Amino acid sequence: MKLEDDITSVKNIGASRAEKLKKLNIFTVKDLIEYIPRDYDDRSTSVKINEVKINEVNTVKGVIMSKGENVKIKNITVTKIRLKDDSGFIELVWYNQPYMKNAFEYRGQYIVTGKVTNKYGRVQMASPEYEKIGDERELISSGRIVPIYHLTYKISQKLLRSTILSTLEEVKNEIADFMPESMRIKFDVCERRYAIENIHFPENNEAFFKARRRLVFEEFFILQTKLMQLRGNIKRNESEIYIEDTDDSELREKFPFKFTDAQEKVMNEIKNDLKSGYVMNRLIQGDVGSGKTAVAMAACYIAVKNGYQAALMAPTDVLASQHYESFTKIFNEMGIKCVLLLGNMKKSEKRRIYDSIITGYAKIIIGTHAVIQDAVKYDRLGLVITDEQHRFGVRQRSKLSEKGDMPHVIVMTATPIPRTLGLILYGDLDISVIDSLPPGRQKIDTIYVNSNYYERIYNFIKKNADEGRQAYIICPMIDESDNKELKSVNEYTVKLSEEIFKDYRVASVHGKMSSGVKQEIMSEFARGNIDILVSTTVIEVGINVANATIMLIENADRYGLAQLHQLRGRVGRGSEKSYCIMISDSKSKISKQRMKIMTESSDGAYISEKDLELRGPGDFFGTRQHGLPELRIANLYKDTDIMKEAQEAAKAIYENDPQLEKEENRGIKKKTEDFFSRDESRIQL
Repeated sequence: MKLEDDITSVKNIGASRAEKLKKLNIFTVKDLIEYIPRDYDDRSTSVKINEVKINEVNTVKGVIMSKGENVKIKNITVTKIRLKDDSGFIELVWYNQPYMKNAFEYRGQYIVTGKVTNKYGRVQMASPEYEKIGDERELISSGRIVPIYHLTYKISQKLLRSTILSTLEEVKNEIADFMPESMRIKFDVCERRYAIENIHFPENNEAFFKARRRLVFEEFFILQTKLMQLRGNIKRNESEIYIEDTDDSELREKFPFKFTDAQEKVMNEIKNDLKSGYVMNRLIQGDVGSGKTAVAMAACYIAVKNGYQAALMAPTDVLASQHYESFTKIFNEMGIKCVLLLGNMKKSEKRRIYDSIITGYAKIIIGTHAVIQDAVKYDRLGLVITDEQHRFGVRQRSKLSEKGDMPHVIVMTATPIPRTLGLILYGDLDISVIDSLPPGRQKIDTIYVNSNYYERIYNFIKKNADEGRQAYIICPMIDESDNKELKSVNEYTVKLSEEIFKDYRVASVHGKMSSGVKQEIMSEFARGNIDILVSTTVIEVGINVANATIMLIENADRYGLAQLHQLRGRVGRGSEKSYCIMISDSKSKISKQRMKIMTESSDGAYISEKDLELRGPGDFFGTRQHGLPELRIANLYKDTDIMKEAQEAAKAIYENDPQLEKEENRGIKKKTEDFFSRDESRIQL
């Protein structure tokens, strides 16, 4: 049997079981042996029956002392069997599984594991896992540290354990180690075969921790190695684009505010990069409203004054148009030409803009992915800025850089990113943080309530609308779904406009609309011609309405904390008091914890760290949307130290052999290709 063989080549796995295993993403032998347990149960020691702990899981050994009987209680069939050891009896019980009556051999010796209860004076163990002592095969569900797996319908823990154990025995010599021995020694990681065997069936606690460390290190190492290849080592590239310090007081006078200390610090970092002789590759991170756009404007101004063009790429037409309006308002007065380039423009209009770019007449080019189309030729592109960069693939970002002769790069995000995730996604970038808000930004009161408060909330929205202010209402769905508890934009808008807010101007916007329609609706809202805008998270990025003071988020438990924080940042942008109201009927303990965090903190960095801690690494703020493979064992929150070591190892390999062509690195190359089997163009950095 080979690791690449189909799962049906495994003993006892026919077509039916194979289909069930595929639901667990187990398609091959390799997938099976690399299917990581979700938890473990230490059954290495058993207790006497008279020593069992009630309401806890216990393992006991004994002899079957009764033939199974099925008892009908109302509509439930209860199967009972007695197990005895030298200290007493325990009753084994199953519900609606009458076939268990014949599962045990009378007077046979068994070891059983399950939760023990005391019902009506009878000590019982419900639906225990069991194994017959004296079988020729080794015990796999008892007498050891036992793996617990995520399961699918009609695949039991016992079946999966036995299948993995027998398969491991058969293919263990096929498990090659792709890591050079020198790396394993330097970073104290065990061999891969040992790790795979002991992550499933650890000999002891020490073996488990050694196995886990190896597999966590491996996952981070492969991830970092591939990301370094995709990004390229931009920081080592010398730049022929030297942009010297330029007096930007002319620009600063146009702003209705002074830069905060945080903005000044970031500007100084940018200026030093621009004149360093090396390509700038800098991430600017800051909460909504922290002043990133003003910093971007200042960077563009300096580039233009040094004779270069600057390009800014935004993920949506709405955000690009908003930037264009902001930029032209400032730069037109100084005679600096800005142009807007969108994908849905007429061909004649695009040609006119293309001409203005290639001739150098247009100094600042703002747009969506349209700014990287082949037809766009730049004159002297010196600076490229990507806004809300996590929404772009690495290919799109690099394509914008390729439009010039190694231009300087700034990427910006308002999405609060945990430090550990930032190290993975932006390991090669210099990171600047605008960690304070400009004076005058209103604190947003954040409230978490259940659906019993609707009448009060609606009246509060009406009161604010009567006073001339506006509100957002966010829904998780566009259309009605089978889950009636989830609010949908289309259905809810009808109800709000025809019943609850029939005397007010209600409109809706969502991702299925054309960009032109979305743009028009959002513009109408910005102009104050709509009182209440019902939307999906499409407004999370790209709409700035100072008059909007209420953010109502339906089914708030459906969103990550980072996303809730960004949605909240759409209000509180003017001088009026603003509110974020989150509605959730979820009884989940974690959901309640997350809502509590939102009501107590407005610190994006803190919120992102707590989100990662509570939700785990699997899908933090849509990391799967980045195209990154899901981490199967590494935990971004708990494994920071191992991640840093893996990053160091990846950097050493990459700097010595970027394309992994050397003989000792061929295994690493194949492993990275396997790990990133999906389309690399989806990876967003």
